[in-house]
Amino acid sequence: MQRSDRVIGTVVGSAVGDALGAPFEFGERGVFRAHFPDGVGEMRGGGGWDPGEATDDTQMAVLVGESLLECGGLDLADVFRRFQRWAAGDPKDIGLQTQDVLANGEPWDRAAALHFQVTGRAAGNGSLMRAATSAVHFAGAGREATMAAARRIAALTHGDRAAWEGTAVFHELVRVALEGADPLAAVPSALDQVDPAQRARWATVLAPDWHPDDATEFNGAVWPCLGSALWALRTTTAYEQALAAAIDLGGDTDTVAAVTGALAGAVYGAGAIPARWTDALHVPLPGYPGRVLRRGELAALAASLAA
Repeated sequence: MQRSDRVIGTVVGSAVGDALGAPFEFGERGVFRAHFPDGVGEMRGGGGWDPGEATDDTQMAVLVGESLLECGGLDLADVFRRFQRWAAGDPKDIGLQTQDVLANGEPWDRAAALHFQVTGRAAGNGSLMRAATSAVHFAGAGREATMAAARRIAALTHGDRAAWEGTAVFHELVRVALEGADPLAAVPSALDQVDPAQRARWATVLAPDWHPDDATEFNGAVWPCLGSALWALRTTTAYEQALAAAIDLGGDTDTVAAVTGALAGAVYGAGAIPARWTDALHVPLPGYPGRVLRRGELAALAASLAA
């Protein structure tokens, strides 16, 4: 398989997971299987989402990717401004923490830290959900560089270092998968690069014997979100199976499926993503009137980011 197929699989795969999981958000365990007993899922509407419509997960990932391309690299102030414009466009869904950070009036380099200082809570999965595009872009720079970039982008909206480290591990696992290697086998070496104060907790949820039933938080938190995505990848053998397993966990189904979809897309490639899902896929961009990205635009974005 060519690297380009894995690159497109990462970005499109994440968007498909997001859109496929969105109508099931906050559902119970087994929600996907209940709707599709034969295991052949379809894009469906519900919960305010049209069939195939991607959520804030993919919308923010697109904004990160386009900033990287248009600015010729990582310009954190520009990314933050794009996020603010998007948030002001009244998206259908936006995390409460992210919304507060983008609207609290503080500059880009202080807003998230202030939020964390005041609330003490900033370990949601909101930085992880949008990381497919940046993971593709920085993969070629090597492990240290891609993990460092992940932390900096995560810190724009999440003041808790747990979110930074989870996003950094995700970046590294995508990098490994794009090289054609096994991201699951790369977990120990990625953990070696995690901040020592965070390493033990991340080692627990990323362990080969961890199960989503072992989670101590709702999967809207960064630890069980990434842990569940790796569990779905580990316990299945195909892209479609991985997404079905992720969504069947219930809870924050769009984000768990988006993270799973990025990793599975990097492993199995764009060719493994069924057309019945990509044909319906569309990504509206609030704050950017008239802009709706589909599979072709996402693939082109991915290819440009990798180049």
